[in-house]
Amino acid sequence: MHTIEPYFNWRDHYVASEDERSPFYGRVYSEFSFSNKIYNYFIHPQWDEIGSPTLYLKVLFVDYQQSYAVIELIGEWNDCINNDIMFLKRELIDHMMEHDIKYFMLICDNVLNFHGSDDCYYEEWSEEVSDEQGWIVFVNLLEHVQSEMESTGIQYYANLGPVFNDVPWRGKKASHLFMEIENRLHGSVKQLRY
Repeated sequence: MHTIEPYFNWRDHYVASEDERSPFYGRVYSEFSFSNKIYNYFIHPQWDEIGSPTLYLKVLFVDYQQSYAVIELIGEWNDCINNDIMFLKRELIDHMMEHDIKYFMLICDNVLNFHGSDDCYYEEWSEEVSDEQGWIVFVNLLEHVQSEMESTGIQYYANLGPVFNDVPWRGKKASHLFMEIENRLHGSVKQLRY
């Protein structure tokens, strides 16, 4: 896992540690010192921690004018033991929403497992973005991760499913990814529930 780096092709346009509105502003990263682990496996030092011992992330892009964020995740999403959604919501999402971000694209290619609990934080997040006419989309979930999320009822609060699981996002501009997700949302049978 230590070789899996966050996507870096948008760094010429956005770096969270250089964004004064980011909760990661001013962070300094090492290329050589591996300290964060998911279980017994070191992960690349460019991933950001949010308080969870098993779920890490990288804010890849934020557009404050268009009000969207692209967040890449890695690890095991464990609400059952670690309450990872609480860490995500309190340490990142709440902060972003204070800066008028209302469209959230969570890149889940590297989310290897999901263990659900209750849906309170998802419901809260959903209500907050719906008040702003926003949305939450889980992009490229593994089949078993999607199944676990659906068994917890996450699909009632966020957009997920086959229409969002084959998005070729790497190599696109962030603005093109945003437009593609918008198009898939409006063309999807599972449209916004808000």
